[in-house]
Amino acid sequence: MKARPAASIEVTRLRKQFGAQGVLAIEDASLSIAPGEFVSVLGPSGCGKSTLLRCIAGLESPSGGSVSVNGTSVDGPPEGLGMVFQRDALLDWRNVADNLMLPIDFRHGDRAAARERAASLLALTGLQGFENAYPAQLSGGMRQRVAICRALVDDPVLLLMDEPFGALDALTRDQMNIELQKMWLAEHKTVVFVTHSISEAIFLGDRVVVFTPRPGRIADVIRIDLPRPRRLAVRGAERFNGYASHIRTLFEGMGLLKEEA
Repeated sequence: MKARPAASIEVTRLRKQFGAQGVLAIEDASLSIAPGEFVSVLGPSGCGKSTLLRCIAGLESPSGGSVSVNGTSVDGPPEGLGMVFQRDALLDWRNVADNLMLPIDFRHGDRAAARERAASLLALTGLQGFENAYPAQLSGGMRQRVAICRALVDDPVLLLMDEPFGALDALTRDQMNIELQKMWLAEHKTVVFVTHSISEAIFLGDRVVVFTPRPGRIADVIRIDLPRPRRLAVRGAERFNGYASHIRTLFEGMGLLKEEA
């Protein structure tokens, strides 16, 4: 299966309020994402990061402003969308191979045509040989790798990831960062990746979008000028720490980080 061109995203003055008198989650957020770009979205809990993702995915409708994918206004899930959430949501009664086929089965697609791509994704993520294993037989990191493969098996042009590694231990999370970067470098999908982790956002992203506390506004968009592929050791580099320091300063200015004298 030949990879399709990646997606472009245009978010223009996005506003999202839940109900007439409800929570104002996002206010006046504008962002352009180029095809094949990996964009990390970083901010405190409840700042509208996941809401932004859901608006791009067509799962929520803007209260104001607009969202478009490949020049088409989003009014439902756009064609060629893949999503990964914090919980892997694998089906316990399906083995790995059949879990990967779920998007294909959902749209009554050709399983035979998808098996070759599924096999290559499993090999890329070190899961070759686990095709017949069931979720209960897998570690947390392996389960999340299966979830990512499932999101990619239908060759999406856009991959949205909502804190996919937030529930993993630190070592597994580091390994998943490496695996995800490898997958992205292989295909250069357009990826929007929501996280609470400053180091994760910098390590993975071409740019880091920093959100303010609710209502979420974009405080800064930082271009990450670090060569790829990135190794975990880059987190000790002066430039990496400069980006992290800048982001922490932004959060301190928002009153989110305070150190006692």
